[in-house]
Amino acid sequence: MTEGDRSVGGLLRTVRNLCTRALEWVLIAAVLVLTLDVLWGVISRYFIGEQTRWTEELARVLLIWIALLGAAVAFSLKAHLGVDFFVGLLTPAPRRLMKIVVHLIVLGFTGSVMVWGGFRLVAETFRLEQMMMALPFAKGYVYLAVPISGLFITLFTVEMLIEDWRGIEEPGDANA
Repeated sequence: MTEGDRSVGGLLRTVRNLCTRALEWVLIAAVLVLTLDVLWGVISRYFIGEQTRWTEELARVLLIWIALLGAAVAFSLKAHLGVDFFVGLLTPAPRRLMKIVVHLIVLGFTGSVMVWGGFRLVAETFRLEQMMMALPFAKGYVYLAVPISGLFITLFTVEMLIEDWRGIEEPGDANA
């Protein structure tokens, strides 16, 4: 591995780490808002006698965003679901090839379904002017979580693909 490979790998890893850190802070804020929203829903139901209309819908929207952005963070941290047992049995060269094939499959899925399909879904929802029932904004903002998380997963996958293609291993990643 050349010095240039190390610097490119380090730069790509730094970009991924910065994006992951930013997403983590967004998720912390979203979970805080979700907690306050659910708490207010319970308080309004039991102490005021009627649950505030918007609390349930806001909780649903936040859960969608938290799940999809959380999936992007998990993917970045390599904490996503995977079948590592069989890949771990392979020797280094086939293991590297398998990682590259998996990255290409993930790129195909995130690019076609999450990013392209997600943006089409968002555009169609805005075109039809679909609105939330209890919140004063369009449903397109809810669905925007799909292409945004898809873009992050695509970015992280490209970074991992380049590292694996060049044979750059992350510290502590010898068996992954």
